[in-house]
Amino acid sequence: HVQLVESGGGSVQAGGSLRLSCAASGFTFSTTCLAWFRQAPGKEREGVAAIYTGGGYTYYADSVKGRFTISRDNMKNTLYLQMNSLKPEDTAMYYCSAEGPPYCLQALRVPESDYKYWGQGTQVTVS
Repeated sequence: HVQLVESGGGSVQAGGSLRLSCAASGFTFSTTCLAWFRQAPGKEREGVAAIYTGGGYTYYADSVKGRFTISRDNMKNTLYLQMNSLKPEDTAMYYCSAEGPPYCLQALRVPESDYKYWGQGTQVTVS
């Protein structure tokens, strides 16, 4: 069965860095759309970054461009999110998602329901 297991969250001071990981299994990792979403208290979940694993194409929300980097290791079936220059407004639960829109077209604009699988989330707190 499909599993997405996030790790790497924690508490960090503003300006610091964290690296999130998402270990995936149960589906074809090498040609799919993967994404990181986040949800802050009282706010809707929003797409942060996405990657098409078949070609490495990446997409970012404007709020994280230049600070966050999404990547994947197709051999390890693992998705990453390197987060630098963190701000208090980055505080949220971060979710890994998989099997999004074909070739990640409009990856951060499609409804959440367009992503088939979701992890349980990992908390990031920036103070």
